[in-house]
Amino acid sequence: MFSLNGSSFTNNSLSGVSRCLTQSSRRGVSGPMVVAAAVNSNGKPGDRNVSVLVENSMKESAAAPVEKEIKSTVTGGVGDVYGEDSATEDQSITPWTLSVASGYSLLRNPHYNKGLAFSEKERDSHYLRGLLPPVVVNHDLQVKKMMNNLRQYEVPLQRYIAMMDIQEMNERLYYKLLMDNVEELLPIVYTPTVGEACQKYGSIFRRPQGLFISLKEKGKINEVLKNWPERKIQVIVVTDGERILGLGDLGCQGMGIPVGKLSLYTALGGIRPSACLPITIDVGTNNEDLLNDEFYIGLRQRRARGQEYAELFDEFMYAVKQNYGEKVLIQFEDFANHNAFDLLAKYGTSHLVFNDDIQGTASVVLAGLMASLQLVGGTLAEHTFLFLGAGEAGTGIAELIALEMSKQTGIPLEETRKKIWMLDSKGLIVNSRMESLQHFKRPWAHEHEPVKELVNAVKSIKPTVLIGSSGAGRTFTKEVVQALATFNEKPIIFALSNPTSQSECTAEEAYSWSEGRAIFASGSPFAPVEYNGKVYASGQANNAYIFPGFGLGLIISGAIRVHDDMLLAASEALAEQVSQENFEKGLIYPPFTNIRKISANIAAKVAAKAYELGLATRLPEPANLVAYAESCMYSPAYRSYR
Repeated sequence: MFSLNGSSFTNNSLSGVSRCLTQSSRRGVSGPMVVAAAVNSNGKPGDRNVSVLVENSMKESAAAPVEKEIKSTVTGGVGDVYGEDSATEDQSITPWTLSVASGYSLLRNPHYNKGLAFSEKERDSHYLRGLLPPVVVNHDLQVKKMMNNLRQYEVPLQRYIAMMDIQEMNERLYYKLLMDNVEELLPIVYTPTVGEACQKYGSIFRRPQGLFISLKEKGKINEVLKNWPERKIQVIVVTDGERILGLGDLGCQGMGIPVGKLSLYTALGGIRPSACLPITIDVGTNNEDLLNDEFYIGLRQRRARGQEYAELFDEFMYAVKQNYGEKVLIQFEDFANHNAFDLLAKYGTSHLVFNDDIQGTASVVLAGLMASLQLVGGTLAEHTFLFLGAGEAGTGIAELIALEMSKQTGIPLEETRKKIWMLDSKGLIVNSRMESLQHFKRPWAHEHEPVKELVNAVKSIKPTVLIGSSGAGRTFTKEVVQALATFNEKPIIFALSNPTSQSECTAEEAYSWSEGRAIFASGSPFAPVEYNGKVYASGQANNAYIFPGFGLGLIISGAIRVHDDMLLAASEALAEQVSQENFEKGLIYPPFTNIRKISANIAAKVAAKAYELGLATRLPEPANLVAYAESCMYSPAYRSYR
């Protein structure tokens, strides 16, 4: 986590927090039993909307023993039972047959519904005859059909809504669809389409996908958490909606971000869906358009600040740990600068917290820079960096770069920071501005004359790397890019702001203005560009490369705190996944088609660092962490309901 004194992301001296939590083996149920339908007084099938059953199922379970020991090579994991996954924390397994109705109610339950994939035997056993057309199809054909349907929509938001409908109908189909078509669907469920979804969330909201905790719930947050149907939560993504992507304050409608992030935790990182909880903290909004919108779904008041905000968040953080334990990962998402840094510093030493905007962005950008060195040569310490934007993303990236340079060279952190320059809305951050700077900008104030314009800063500082994290679109102008290209054979340009409309420049602009010499990456995806007869495929510095695998690594190791070195390990693991074939195409990130393998490798490196630092609680450490991570990952494959 990012420390306010600028020394590092997190307190590196967490003595006394390592524990050895050796656990005994757990027991679970071997396989689903036949579901008995609710019956009326005449002994005939009754109302299928009545949640069932337990009597007949319990009689059957009494007649034949169904429990067995579930073996795990590593304490803390459990076997894959009813589709629950071993990347999980001390969960008790409840047979779905004891909690889910058969017949019509089964088809309405997205966790267990298989639609037309129910077999003939399952249709007989679970009272589905007549409720489905006679054809039986497999999972792959269902995916093919849904992709065909999705491609009929020309508007990305329509595809987003269709994906929401699939998730609410058939959870395993949704995740298989996303995993099998990740490059095509990632821009739909995540950036850039999720930005528009948040803007219109009040109009497209259908049914709860997470928890809304507002000021009205102050004093009752512990009870509100208990309203969520799942009890074994491992990852929470929480936002207060004040800085959604580059779109500003969207208040309660920021819920689309936690929902989207957690979909990727499952699809890309293998965390079971039932272990994920999206949360929006609603303290009001300062967005006048939303306050006057009759369809707005949040509190109609201006944002709470100060003590009122702090007390609500304190209660929330305490309630989370009380309900879900020490090892639940809380990911802060899209908080404004003034809260993002403070929350990370405040709770970093008492909770397992991670800020994706500060730390996740930093880790993925550092990985891209490390990979870029294979194309431009030199070490990180031999390059000069200029940032446009000095908020949580920019300063977070800068700090991780400085930490990596210090680690590689042994040069003190205060010295490596001098290779990094930042320009905010008032111009270049220099020593003469020190008194007026926010605390997180002060480490980046260096000795230099004031400079207002970006193009003049480029000409004066002569950076080899230009990074945009400003949230302001089209700020890398032709003049800026051409100036950068005059003294760099291969200028490195990262236009990171999201969504696409806020990107500092497009891929086409970067390649054409640099005469095809730029090494370009962006926050939102761009199509390949043809320039002078050559096709350039740009990279996407997408946080989805990092946070799913990072979270998996924390979970499989039972980590209780996040440390700087875990972020560096994640960056190194990602950079190592870029192949020579990728480099030959000009790519500095691997293709998303391999993301599950990439996430497993990142998880293994992060877990290994947790064990090395004494922050892991799942002991003993597995001999092969990559294989263990892969074995723990959620699979959307259908299970046979006997």
